[in-house]
Amino acid sequence: MDKSKRRAQWGWYWYDFGNSAYAAVILLAVYAAYFQGTVVGGAEGTRLWGVSMGLAMLVVAFVSPVLGAIADYSVAKKRFLLFFSVLSWTATALLFFVQKGDVLTGMLFFILAEIGYRGGQVFYNALLYDVANTAEMGRVSGNGWAFGSIGGIVCLLFILPPIVISHSNVLVVRGSFAFTALFFALATIPMFLWVKETRTPKSLPAGENYVSIAFKRIASTFKSVRHFREYVQFIVSFLIYNDGILMALGFASIIGRVLFGMTQTQLIIFMIIVQFTSALGAYVFGIWGEKYGYKRALNWSILLMIFAVLGMIVNPSLTGYYFIGALAGFALTGVQSLSRTMAGLFAPASKSTEFFSFFAVAGKSSSFIGPTIYGLLAFSATQFFTGQGVGATLAEQYGQRASIATIAIFLIVGFLILTSVNEARARKAALEYVAGD
Repeated sequence: MDKSKRRAQWGWYWYDFGNSAYAAVILLAVYAAYFQGTVVGGAEGTRLWGVSMGLAMLVVAFVSPVLGAIADYSVAKKRFLLFFSVLSWTATALLFFVQKGDVLTGMLFFILAEIGYRGGQVFYNALLYDVANTAEMGRVSGNGWAFGSIGGIVCLLFILPPIVISHSNVLVVRGSFAFTALFFALATIPMFLWVKETRTPKSLPAGENYVSIAFKRIASTFKSVRHFREYVQFIVSFLIYNDGILMALGFASIIGRVLFGMTQTQLIIFMIIVQFTSALGAYVFGIWGEKYGYKRALNWSILLMIFAVLGMIVNPSLTGYYFIGALAGFALTGVQSLSRTMAGLFAPASKSTEFFSFFAVAGKSSSFIGPTIYGLLAFSATQFFTGQGVGATLAEQYGQRASIATIAIFLIVGFLILTSVNEARARKAALEYVAGD
């Protein structure tokens, strides 16, 4: 491999290193708990966090087809990536100014940061084709995932000492948001310096624009996909169990805070453990998939995740929650990485880009449902138990446990649908299509 190509790949890895810091601090360890507990408080905080996540996901789902068309047709992927990155950096930094009672401001800045983060991922993923050939993609993608997990851990380790020393001083906690924005921005510099767009731009057909092209592509992909029964069944299962994964990730810190009174320091340590086991899980499940079959490995990872979630419902101790988090981290990355692999295996080679785009858009199109349901159910259940004379703290805990049950339901239903997917038949259909193409 020549030096410039190796440097381009490392530039691509560094972007994942930076945006994983955002995920670790804002989505998982710090801001979620801060917003729920300090900015809003109580079950209302959980409800509004779910609404915020849902709104951000809904916006991204709506614009994803257009963004995908832009990524495919333009040589401006880096420019669009920079736009969404700047949006995420700026909004994340502005979270520093969110204080107790600043509910709408806290929601707005988070939604903008989340849109920037997830919108940028469309163009970041598209740039994989500029830094790796077909044979390298699996390795390069996996390396980016692993290096990204390290980025999340490193950023958490940077913010942990000040929070510990200050005893979770609110100003220090808020300062961690600004630090994360800076960490994210600095880590992505190699991407913009070292990665060059190598693909030839496509010309838009006469009379077409990115919006019209996007929806014509969706219609065409639906026509193609419907002929692959096993692939469609897999996508349906993915849409359901993936929402369970998103709920588990988005509310993990809130669950820890409400059920076990976890401090900010404890939450950060908890997420470091989750990040570490996630990296381990991606490696182990990759090996198991190659050895035993990807569907079987995916089944194992979902079953482990179900076991972890059921453990959350009945677990009475903080120590137990640490162990459950470690298990969930190990399982959830396996679920995500194996799902992506199976989407690729079930796609005809001549339509791999089209099918991958469908997989990505489909995943985003339903991703607002789970978090919204979780937040609304937690709030409604808390209100119900309060009305029955249960104390405020205990009522909120009952509400959380009721909502955790919905995570398990999403995972179980998705798993049951997945069990009927025939991996051999799906792969054969993909190969036969290519052979006859």
